[in-house]
Amino acid sequence: MSEAGTPESVRLDADQLAGLAADIKRWGMELGFQQLGVCDIELDTHEAALERWLAEGLHGEMAYMERHGRRRSRPQQLVPGTIRVISARMDYLAQQARPATELLDDPDRALVSRYALGRDYHKVLRKRLQALASRVEESIGPFGYRVFVDSAPVLEKALAEKAGLGWIGKHSNLLNKSCGSWFFLGEIYTDLPLPVDQAAHNHCGECNRCIPACPTGAIVAPYRIDARRCISYLTIELKGAIPRDLRPLMGNRIFGCDDCQLACPWNRFANSSQETDFEPRHKLDDTTLLRLFEWSESEFLKRTEGSAIRRTGHEGWLRNIAVALGNALRAGSSQSNRITASLRQKQQHPSALVREHVEWALAQRP
Repeated sequence: MSEAGTPESVRLDADQLAGLAADIKRWGMELGFQQLGVCDIELDTHEAALERWLAEGLHGEMAYMERHGRRRSRPQQLVPGTIRVISARMDYLAQQARPATELLDDPDRALVSRYALGRDYHKVLRKRLQALASRVEESIGPFGYRVFVDSAPVLEKALAEKAGLGWIGKHSNLLNKSCGSWFFLGEIYTDLPLPVDQAAHNHCGECNRCIPACPTGAIVAPYRIDARRCISYLTIELKGAIPRDLRPLMGNRIFGCDDCQLACPWNRFANSSQETDFEPRHKLDDTTLLRLFEWSESEFLKRTEGSAIRRTGHEGWLRNIAVALGNALRAGSSQSNRITASLRQKQQHPSALVREHVEWALAQRP
């Protein structure tokens, strides 16, 4: 079960396990995490909710969520021998980044979700979690474990909620009373019978601010998301054409969307990240749509090396920006002539997907 093999875990008594759990949390904090917790693997309620969501087709074209079956909600099926999950969170809000609220008011500038401005979080968190697991091995000897950072069928938010890191809000993100929702999650599946932490309580109350804040109406009810309308899905997961009725609602959001988090009052307590890896690269926190639209494929690959943005691919990148440029034209951009010229240069692009979105964008001129 471990990254290095399948050793039989060491045997520790209750006091030793309690001490180890405390050490794990301390070591995790030393490695840059802001909070860690431990939970068991019973996810029956979340499994039922997931299966209803899939049955309703709200996952769109994310067919892999169906293919994984119950491995997502039953950790022991994904990693045999798992009886506990160590959940960790790390703040990512870049202190130096231009506020997203300012970018939303400027249709000529690109808005990239805050989590994707810097280095790919998968690599940052996975390295730290592996270091934490290695530190445990140094202390007690070989034990069974596997590290995950949004890289396998894992119900990370449900596990984090059970581990006491926060509660799942009405927008489906994890919320914490002390720091809002601007943080990443990662897990260590283990066969160590560590004592579990108390699950977090829900503190959303009657607040519904996130629901009307969604530009495309993807939060169709409290705690219920229609991924097919979500801008994060449309700009990252969806590989084909973006539905025409949703394009005008996307504004200048070219990779992901943070509007529900921006509306959440708990984020007034958000902390800036101390991780330099999460600082913006290539001025992605404050750059124009035109500049990004001009990136060649080789330039895109170079500038997105080690970035979560690489996931959308150059074709998807151009598709997303074409929609944003069309919306800038609709908004009466002062750069309309330059935008029109740039779009026309892509009218003969090899990709039919890009060409179709370029034509739509050009048709948005008043």
